[in-house]
Amino acid sequence: MTVRGGAGDITEADLSARPQDNLYLAVNSEWLKNAKIPSDRSRTSSFDGIDLNIEKELMQDFADFADGKKDLPDVPNFEKAVALYKIAKDFDRRNADGADPIQADLHEILGLRNFADFTLKAADFFKNGFPMPFDFSVEADMKNTKIHSLQFGGPGTFLPDTTTYKTPAAEKLLAVLKEQSINLLTMSGISKSEAEDYAEKALAYDAKIAKVVKSAEEWADYPATYNPISRDDFADKFKSFKMDYFLGELFAKKPERVINTEPRYLDYAEELLNEDVFAEIKAWMLVKFVNGVASSLSQEFREAAFPFSQALSGQPELPSGVKQAYHIANSDFSEVVGVYYGQTYFGAEAKADVTDMIHKMLDVYEKRIRENSWLSQATKDKAIVKLRALILKIGYPDKIEEIYDRLTVDPEASLYANEAQFGREQIKYNLEKLDQDVDRSVWLMPGNLVNACYDPQRNDLTFPAAILQKPFYDLKQSRSLNYGGIGVVIAHEISHAFDNNGAQFDEFGNMKNWWTEKDFAEFKKRTQAEIDLFDGIKYGPVTLNGKQIVSENIADQGGLTAAVEANKGEDGNMKELFENFARVWATKQLPESIKTQVSVDVHAPGPERANVQSQCQEEFYKAFDVTEHDGMWLDPEKRVVIW
Repeated sequence: MTVRGGAGDITEADLSARPQDNLYLAVNSEWLKNAKIPSDRSRTSSFDGIDLNIEKELMQDFADFADGKKDLPDVPNFEKAVALYKIAKDFDRRNADGADPIQADLHEILGLRNFADFTLKAADFFKNGFPMPFDFSVEADMKNTKIHSLQFGGPGTFLPDTTTYKTPAAEKLLAVLKEQSINLLTMSGISKSEAEDYAEKALAYDAKIAKVVKSAEEWADYPATYNPISRDDFADKFKSFKMDYFLGELFAKKPERVINTEPRYLDYAEELLNEDVFAEIKAWMLVKFVNGVASSLSQEFREAAFPFSQALSGQPELPSGVKQAYHIANSDFSEVVGVYYGQTYFGAEAKADVTDMIHKMLDVYEKRIRENSWLSQATKDKAIVKLRALILKIGYPDKIEEIYDRLTVDPEASLYANEAQFGREQIKYNLEKLDQDVDRSVWLMPGNLVNACYDPQRNDLTFPAAILQKPFYDLKQSRSLNYGGIGVVIAHEISHAFDNNGAQFDEFGNMKNWWTEKDFAEFKKRTQAEIDLFDGIKYGPVTLNGKQIVSENIADQGGLTAAVEANKGEDGNMKELFENFARVWATKQLPESIKTQVSVDVHAPGPERANVQSQCQEEFYKAFDVTEHDGMWLDPEKRVVIW
């Protein structure tokens, strides 16, 4: 018997499931049976369980700070987060203001007369954070990560991904969005007939965009986003839109080149930006704007903007106003709140133990590279250099990024006005980086986020304080359980340095080929095997796209393999390791949410990660006496081993 993902429906509890037939269900069925998805969420999981506890703790802290029951902590800019929380929580004022806060910005868009007018005002619109039919950002240059470069790309579509437009659900989802947009525009003071016309034209323009911009699968190929083009050649792609003028308005010194992340969009730029489609562009901007700002307005606006989100996620209810206030403060001051969380809830003893585990995993990884059977010595040496150059970021940063010093909260202004000002300052801060060196000390994740990451352009690993707790980690539980949780997470992130994207960057984060031709050909062959391993697996209402999720699956494969190796080295309990690995991925999710997530996510659904990766581990078969007659059996030639 060979079944990828084990026997049975992995989304449904089966209390009689054996680990030999379905490891995930054997470990998690009791939890699946009893777990309740909160009414203001679309799923619950091990990750979400931790997140809910953190949310509860920090919401109480914010309430106490706001009410003066607790003294403000000695964390730079934290008082601003609390001040914003108070503004967001004041629904008497938000409800009384109605649509007033957005009128000036709304009429800026409404006042656009023609395409020439749009071209003239486009730079100001961009700097003010208005929706635009293209995007620019300043990021570290992939081939020289000491400096920044200007990156260009297309806009986001209304539906989660370009592939969503090809599904039977697309028509219904767009109908919900259209009705919602008409409602929001009329609530903002636009006549019903005009609102209907704007919504119709916006959807027409969105359909044009959806045919051109990249899909999630295409975005998953990270190196393919690096397409340098001279400024002159770039500007020449735009016939009607005066791109050189736009860049001159954005920068005192225009960049010599642009990194084009979406070549197909650029080839169609003239068709998407001209006088003939101006009415559609304007309508699209209005619809994007009103849907984007509604959550910063009254409760009536919040509720009016919920149907589309609900259709995508299946989430039964809107989060409460006070919960939204916390999330707004936490989002806008994420690093500040993360430092507070880390200082308050993360212990030095746990940090030391996790640091020790990370170094153990690095040692295991080096050993596995040295003993690798399919790499040449030259490639092994380069891989070990990259491995040992990894920078570790554990818990929370020592310093808070400068952007938070620049943000100011005006207690007399509306929530929308404050949010809009933050947006303008963040755009200005980002554009200013073009002439500055890259700050490699910046963290990509706040301390209170239940996640971890690898940054190929900094060659660093980030493990926020929030993920360093049960079931991932506990100082008091066995090392085997910890290896099945945080050990896999650590090695997963290390593996990203050697996944299909990370493998194309060197120890400094520069995109550079450090492989021999023969070794990279073998790596690509094994990468294809990982694609094939997951491609076409049925999960609830969806089918998995192996190519879209391959980088994360390579990291899972390497992560679990290294954790198993480390556990073997300490004579650990393998059953405990695999059971906790499965426990980490416990997930209960609404069907609509599964469809949306799988259309855009580069990760496989957690339950499939648990089972399919375990099926590729020789130690799993030994630990549970799995035979070819059991549901978890995968024929040896179908098991994938890369790292």
